[in-house]
Formats: sequence, structure tokens, C-alpha cells
Amino acid sequence: MSQPEYDAIIIGGGPGGSAAATYLAKAGRKVLVLEKARFPRFHIGESLLPYNREVFEEMGVLPALERAGFPTKHGAQFHLGNSSVQLKLKFQNGAFTRHTTAFQVDRATFDHILLQHAEESGATVREGWTVTDFQNQGDWVRVEARNGDPHPRSFTASYLVDCSGRANLTGNQEQLRIPHQALRKVAVFGHFDGVKLDDGPTAGDTLIIRLENKWFWIIPTGPQRISVGLVIDQEEFARSRQSPAAVFEQVVQSSAEMRDRMNSARLLTSIQVTTDFSYYNRRLVGPRLLRVGDAAGFMDPIFSAGVYLAMYSGRLAARTVMACLASEGSAAKHLARYERRIFAALRYYWDLSLGFYDPAFLELFMQPREVARVRDAIVAMLAGEIEGGWKLRWRRAFFFLLVRLQRYRALVPRLSFH
Repeated sequence: MSQPEYDAIIIGGGPGGSAAATYLAKAGRKVLVLEKARFPRFHIGESLLPYNREVFEEMGVLPALERAGFPTKHGAQFHLGNSSVQLKLKFQNGAFTRHTTAFQVDRATFDHILLQHAEESGATVREGWTVTDFQNQGDWVRVEARNGDPHPRSFTASYLVDCSGRANLTGNQEQLRIPHQALRKVAVFGHFDGVKLDDGPTAGDTLIIRLENKWFWIIPTGPQRISVGLVIDQEEFARSRQSPAAVFEQVVQSSAEMRDRMNSARLLTSIQVTTDFSYYNRRLVGPRLLRVGDAAGFMDPIFSAGVYLAMYSGRLAARTVMACLASEGSAAKHLARYERRIFAALRYYWDLSLGFYDPAFLELFMQPREVARVRDAIVAMLAGEIEGGWKLRWRRAFFFLLVRLQRYRALVPRLSFH
């Protein structure tokens, strides 16, 4: 073959794939998106971060998202399950935060808007195509995909961008997946009406209800539709030998905060379960290959970073592919730089997610003190500021130093879940 068919093939049309496709297509590159589902389709992960807005503006999709009428998220709230302590964070109050509001979204609608925008920007989108294999051919890559026909079809491109999500197609094929043993969780969730929320602007906040060894999310995705999920250890869930709905209700009833908020709730959907939380791939790039979003690594969803990391890495993957196409001799350098930056972003939120299960971290996080503007730095991190420079890095390091001290000496009061 003298020339591949496309500059880039993108596996998956979720937020990361749509972002990568839009950036490449707008730059005049020939792009193919192969998506196994037909949109719109259901997905969880409904809470976005304020720094998504920057990506939306660059892509040119922000007006369409604003027209969709998604609820506005001004901050995030953290409550102990016994209602004894609460923390309400507003993004606009963070001195280092450049973007201060986000959307709470119905992912079926949101993802469909992004994929349609990628196609309108010039990408070729094929829904209902499942990629089954990929091969590096030296000067190009080949993928095989099926759309219901028993005989696969081959497509070729200069670069492959894996946005296959937790299916992790290329990572699994190369046996790169490493699960995080400390975060083997199950999410049990459903959509409800009648959940008790705040009045006023904070009605759109994400609520996190922290129990001793598990937690709930409450995310308003529409006027009468609230996503509520329980994150619990896989082992504890399996040991209960109860239905997901029974486990969910039992844990709700164990928490004063959740009983109050769910007292008048009405289930709109069935209770569902998703597993396989928290893993990463040993490598995020290969010859002519980049992994994006959950195909790079997936972490506990406590801080709602999934969609932002997917679109952040999708944008960076597109720019890396363009740099590689412009200078093939420097491709290895560009790919290595992409891998370093995405690993750094993943570690950024890995540390926060792991910290959430550390009593000392939680005690300092839930009872912040105005010391060296550390609280402002934490607010910026939760908004999506992952490239804030030294002014954030040293404050983040200082906060984790305080966490280590808190384990041995109570800088703030100990928390009780009882």
C-alpha cells in the first residue's frame, strides 16, 4: 500500500474520541471514527468540571451544549453520612480557578451532541462498527472492524487513537492493564425524581455523601432527573448476596443524610451495577498509537474528572498526531511527551482519589483552614486546573504533607461516622 486511507482512525465516539476527531478534522486532517454503539446511548459519568468549558469553546461546540439546557454546576458539596460535617465548595471562590461553572449532563444527549459536532467538523463517523483487532504495519496502522457482517473490514491510517473507554481495546490486546488493588469498587446506581436538593444556585451542585467505607453521589442531570449512585467495595457487595436494589436501599437507610435526601425519592429507572473501577495501562503510546481517556486509565469517580480527562487527553492526542504528521522524524519525541503529560494528569487525580479513602486526608479536606491559600488550590484542582504551575504544585505538596502529619497528630478534629 502506498498511502493509508486516513490520517487518523479513532476507536470510540465518546467525549475523548469526539474531541480528538473534532480537533483533527478542523485542522484539515482526514479522520475516521469507529463507534460500536448507535447514539444516543446511555452512559454514566454525568458531572463535568469547569475546565471542560475551555475545550468546548475551542471545539466550537459550546453553543450547542448551552442550547441543550443542561443544569449549571457552581460547586461541589461533601457531607458525612451522619450529617455531622459538611463542606460546600464554590468554584468561583478559588483564587487560582480560571473557569467557575460546569454542566451536569445527561450523557446520552451530551455525547450525541459531541459526536454530531465531530461529524459536522469534517470527521467521518461510522456508528455500529466494533473494532476487533489492530496491527502496526510500520508506516501505518490497520484495524479490523465489523458492523454486523460476519466478515470484518480493514481500515488503514497513519495513526490510531484509542478512545475505546473501559473496553480498553489496545491496552487489553497488548496486556498492559494494571488494576489498582486498593480501589476495587462497584457502583450501584439509578435515576430518581424527588431527591432533596438545595434551593437556589447550589441546587445544581454535585453532592458527595461519605460513609465510613463507602460513598454516594447525587448529580442533578435535569429538572426532574437525579443520578444517585453508591460506590462500595466489590468484596462487600459480593458478600452481601443481595440484589443491587436491596444493597442500595440498605445503605441509604444506614445514613441520616441519605435518608433525609431520599425520603420522597421515586425511582425512574432500574438499579444498575458497573464494576472494574480503577486501572491504568503500563504504556499510553506505541508506534503510531495513542491512548485517550479511560483507554489510558480509569479511576474512582469521586472527583468527577473522567469526562474532563478524556477531553483533555483527546485534545492533546490530536495535537500530538498533527505534530507527528508534520515531522515523522520527531514522532517518538512527540509521543513520549504526550505519555508524560497524560501520566502526570492521571497521577494528579489518582492521588486525590486515593486520599479520599484516607481518614487523615478526609479530616483535613472536610475541615479546611485558611493556611497559605491551600484551600484555594484544592478548589482549583477540583475544577480541573492541572497545569497551574508552581503556585499550585507547592500548595498541593504542602497539603499532602499536612495529611501525613494529621495521621500522627490531630491538626484538625478527628471525624466520626457514628
